[in-house]
Amino acid sequence: MDLDAFTLFERHINPGLAGLLRFTGLDRVESHAEGPYVWDTQGKRYLDFLGLYGTLNLGHRHPKVVEAVKRQLDRMPMSVRVLVSEPTARLAAKLAEITPEGLEMVFFGNSGAEAVEAAIKLARAYTGKPGIVTTQGGFHGKTMGALSLTPKPEYQDPARPLLPGVKVVPYGDLKALEAAIDEDTAAVIVEPIQGEGGIRVPPEGYLRGVRELTREKGVLMIADEVQTGLGRTGRLFGVDWEGVAPDLMTLAKALGGGVMPIGACVGRREVFEVFKNNPLFHSSTFGGNPLAAAAALAAIEVTLEEDLPGRALELGRHLMEGLKALKEEHPHLIEDVRGRGLMVGVEFTDADIGALVVAEMAERGVLTAFGLNNPKVVRLEPPLIIGKEHVDEALAVFAEALKATEKALEGLLG
Repeated sequence: MDLDAFTLFERHINPGLAGLLRFTGLDRVESHAEGPYVWDTQGKRYLDFLGLYGTLNLGHRHPKVVEAVKRQLDRMPMSVRVLVSEPTARLAAKLAEITPEGLEMVFFGNSGAEAVEAAIKLARAYTGKPGIVTTQGGFHGKTMGALSLTPKPEYQDPARPLLPGVKVVPYGDLKALEAAIDEDTAAVIVEPIQGEGGIRVPPEGYLRGVRELTREKGVLMIADEVQTGLGRTGRLFGVDWEGVAPDLMTLAKALGGGVMPIGACVGRREVFEVFKNNPLFHSSTFGGNPLAAAAALAAIEVTLEEDLPGRALELGRHLMEGLKALKEEHPHLIEDVRGRGLMVGVEFTDADIGALVVAEMAERGVLTAFGLNNPKVVRLEPPLIIGKEHVDEALAVFAEALKATEKALEGLLG
């Protein structure tokens, strides 16, 4: 018997996730995608307002990125690693050019979690200290080191013991951070806006405060820009909102242009000194491979040429205005609307209400999802290439989903 792909996924990959997808009406199989749209194998079209959690800043299959990867594929898809890859070297130089002042060196991996792992190792090697301070609600990945900095019991407990020396402080609280830093602290890691934590925007001045405090205490500041980087928030990088230059910055998701996976840890030259005497201190067979580097170079070019940060800022304002109007209409369902640029979160009064809204939107052809560390929050992170008409379409569907959810709740209660 030829089983369908969803059944195979449920049987051989992740039955728990398959059940969750079924509950939210997403027990479909994707077929193809273009721009801001995705089609399933039954021919239904969806407006993608999730964007692979901030990965698809350029939408699906951006022609310039696809063409760059095709050219590189015909030339040399994988590096032999004992010679230097030209696309990889040029990408490193481009990142040194566009990231905040002082960030000149790059380590390439394949994901955000790998970029965080590199940052942890570099911070420890540079300072000679083991401790890392992270924040409540923070999300930095699920590999062992990154997981240790992602304080959610559901993810951490089955894998304990984790990396020692990690302290957790409330996000946005400089006094708590100052109290947590001690003589064993190597670095503080912080997201400019918490993504999986529920699109939490810190108080104004928080990032500057973290930078000043870490400099004063002689520890490193790691900015996790895996979700916020490359235009998502309305600035090229999230730290640009406060003019902050961290010691290390992690990038991934949008860096690959929505076509190739790639992660990068960008840092100050002196923090990378460990590679001088120990060039194989940290490495990755596939990290920054020629295909991924070609995709990233094209993605950066498109992002700058089309001013996608500016586009995100403009369309984000329009989206937020529409969502806040819906909040006024449904105060018993929606607690808060927040975000920057096209990184927007809608916090519901209950996580189950958010799940119902996600399901109702999917039924009407708009894809969203809730935050992994805060399921009460439905996040909207559409491609930055969308137009005002796409925002209006999503807002109309959101309004319909709220009404349908209200009706469903009335039926359950009464």
